[in-house]
Amino acid sequence: MNGIQDFTYITYERGTYRRVTEAVPSERFLRIHVNGLEMATVMCSPVEPESLAFGFLRSEGVIQGMNDVRQWVVCPSGTCVDVWLHRADFEPPTRLIITSGCGGGITFDDLAERAQPLDSTRSATPTQVMRLLQALQKSALLYHEARGIHTSGLADGEHLLLVAQDVGRHNTIDRLWGKCLLHGQSPADLILLSTGRISSEMLNKAAKMRVPIVASRTSPTALSIELARAWNVTLIGYVRGDSLRVYSAPQRLQLPALADVPTADWVAPDAVRANEPSP
Repeated sequence: MNGIQDFTYITYERGTYRRVTEAVPSERFLRIHVNGLEMATVMCSPVEPESLAFGFLRSEGVIQGMNDVRQWVVCPSGTCVDVWLHRADFEPPTRLIITSGCGGGITFDDLAERAQPLDSTRSATPTQVMRLLQALQKSALLYHEARGIHTSGLADGEHLLLVAQDVGRHNTIDRLWGKCLLHGQSPADLILLSTGRISSEMLNKAAKMRVPIVASRTSPTALSIELARAWNVTLIGYVRGDSLRVYSAPQRLQLPALADVPTADWVAPDAVRANEPSP
């Protein structure tokens, strides 16, 4: 399966009915087994199941790298990934947290276990971030064909290095980490780009990957902003056209600290201009 399916349906617009056949995103369960025990079942796009499985296991701390894996197999239907570790005493966690990710993401992690603040010299200009987000959207081939699919990518400031797509935005982050593991690429000190909302679990995954800059074309949640400020992650939202919003650690974008910018100019420049006398 390539992540999309064709369906025939009826459209209605301005009093006119039409029957059309178009692609829609596919979605199915993926079971992840570790040492013969089922650890998780996630809803996802039916593509590259191994990248999602290894990214999920790395994000949850089950593995630190591919050296921890003795063997792995994707079942013929692609709906199950069996992973065997070198350690035989692994026991799957019993406490899970249902996240706010699309498709019902899950994690065994507790955000109370705070990550260490990031100390990174990575920087980027606003123009670079906007250009990278545009490149990410152009690379979203499944989205352009079927819509309803999220895309995330890792970049070095100049180029996109890896791209992942899925019906679940949180799954795209796990897929990126899985691709890093499979390709021997470290995600640390790179820039994470996403087309979806940045929720707390996505920010948590980024912090675990030691990614210092996270940017999205849409909004972050309040909790993700609080976490980004606590963990010294540069969080950027609403990257659209020639504008963006920076919620934390603006110094990595060569911008002044939040406290040094007048509130009106920073939060609502349009309102300030509206109050200026006409020329």
